[in-house]
Amino acid sequence: MKKSYCALGLLLSLSAPLATQAGQGNDNPTSRATTMTRQIASKVKLSEGQYVKVRKLNLQMLTAVAELKTQYASDPAVLDERMAEVQMHYEWDMAAILWPNQMTAYNQAKSTMTALSIH
Repeated sequence: MKKSYCALGLLLSLSAPLATQAGQGNDNPTSRATTMTRQIASKVKLSEGQYVKVRKLNLQMLTAVAELKTQYASDPAVLDERMAEVQMHYEWDMAAILWPNQMTAYNQAKSTMTALSIH
């Protein structure tokens, strides 16, 4: 569970520096979803249809995370559990959108970013 929560945190943190560089606010889920999708697209080479689906998925995930943080702010254990569920659904939906070779590239990009963030 802790690993998936870490991966979700990584996904969310990837969009923050890019949004700031672009002069966009980090509080806007739409901007963050677009930034995350662009970053994924640069690593995975999405088609236009996939880009739209991944952006929608990112927006749903960001909205769900924001709601969970508000709802379970006083209960970190439940928050972790719910965040892991959101991450699991996100990964499942991502696998349904991406082709097998894209999913491999996506997983490699995630593991590279995770390894970089640990150091």
